[in-house]
Amino acid sequence: MVAGSKIIPYGGPWACIPSRKGGKSADKGSEKVLQSVEEAIDAVGLRDGMTISFHHHMRNGDYVMKLVVDAIARKGIRGLKLSASSLSAVQDSLLPHLESGVIVALDTSGIRGEIGKFVSAGKLPNPVMIRTHGGRARAIESGELPIDVFFVSAPTCDIYGNINGVEGPAACGSMGYAMVDAAHAAKVVAITDNLVPHPLHRISIPQTQVNYIVKVDSIGDPKGISTGSLRISSDPKELMISDYASTVIEHSGYFKQGFSLQMGSGGASLSAAKFIRQKMLDKGIKAAFGVGGVTGLFVEMMEEGLVELLFDTQSFDSESIRSLRKNSRHLEMSAAYYANPGNCGPIVNNVDVVILSATEADIHFNVNVLTGSDGKLMGAPGGHPDTAAGSKLCIVALPLLRKNFSVIRDAVHTIVTPGETVDVIVTDRGVAINPLRQDLTYNLKDSGLPILSIEALWQLGNELTGTPEPAPVGGEIVGLVEYRDGTIIDVIRKLG
Repeated sequence: MVAGSKIIPYGGPWACIPSRKGGKSADKGSEKVLQSVEEAIDAVGLRDGMTISFHHHMRNGDYVMKLVVDAIARKGIRGLKLSASSLSAVQDSLLPHLESGVIVALDTSGIRGEIGKFVSAGKLPNPVMIRTHGGRARAIESGELPIDVFFVSAPTCDIYGNINGVEGPAACGSMGYAMVDAAHAAKVVAITDNLVPHPLHRISIPQTQVNYIVKVDSIGDPKGISTGSLRISSDPKELMISDYASTVIEHSGYFKQGFSLQMGSGGASLSAAKFIRQKMLDKGIKAAFGVGGVTGLFVEMMEEGLVELLFDTQSFDSESIRSLRKNSRHLEMSAAYYANPGNCGPIVNNVDVVILSATEADIHFNVNVLTGSDGKLMGAPGGHPDTAAGSKLCIVALPLLRKNFSVIRDAVHTIVTPGETVDVIVTDRGVAINPLRQDLTYNLKDSGLPILSIEALWQLGNELTGTPEPAPVGGEIVGLVEYRDGTIIDVIRKLG
């Protein structure tokens, strides 16, 4: 007995079982399966002013967020903070609940569409918090972002709460973003359309973290996973960018046996995988591992022996979901393992090469992936700042011109990824190397690439389109852009 410890007399084998998540989830034979979302809301004790969270692995196919928030609204609960690993266009359906005050604060990595317009107009009572994927994991694990109830979209769930994302009619693949919320939320409710007997043979989120389960008709349409930012380009201009980016990698000094890489979800960065694959075949080079949101292209490279392992935090298409289900070299990872800068070693810190997209960049190599040059909310930091900081070579690939304006600016409207973490900017009109990387300047001098200074690219863009109108400034702050370490790198201001 420890001196000073409280002595509790024995009262029976189940009288004093502690449960970190409350409820009856630790009791012998307790019933976790409830009959409705409304019953689950009652069971977890959701009240005005609490924080609820969701994950976005179903992307534009998600049904759960609307299903749950609709039920919360019918209960008359108001003043909630909604934290989501990202918000897709499908979440525009939540707008009435923002207008009515059911939701009064947002914490997310991605924001766009009608909700983006609502925030930009200054109609949300509290500034939205924009986090990176790694920064969100850091905030949750450190207790900076406490979550009262996490509603997890569960493609397959057994009757005691074990969950995976690779089986069921709405299989989404990796549950990487959901893992952090499930581990740290005060209460967890699994919403599933594929309830199976216990025990599930493959487990992404364990029964020990799940309080209650609700069976519904459908949690979403998996066809909606391969939408939004994900696209493989067939545009000749973007293919040229992809070719240039792969040539940067080839001559960088990092393209050697056992290197590691990550591809972004934009057209040019995804297409670059085709060019890199061919260079790997030509030179007999194999990668030790690939990281990030995984696509069918990455899977093909692994299956033909060009990549030894894949670490997957989000599966982007049916091929990646199939691979995660069947291939032991395709590994699921949490957002914290992926990119939390506050733990003992996120995998982004061990990545050699990353290719990322952007909405705009500037002469200081700062990159914007969240807003347009007019300040309109239209994107997501995602893992962009995380991988840029952690990788040895960060390449940002984008066309010099979009429509009738240049995307290389004297200053980006919103800094999301700071210039000191961006090594090379690749456009269809030229390649700019960050002056901080004199080693790359030396290595790429005989690459045959059209290498220009970033100032020359900026001037070329202005010559082709005219000097752009100054970006709008002023207006009250309607959003905070958090860097991955918890500091605020920029703000979002009211438009119009």
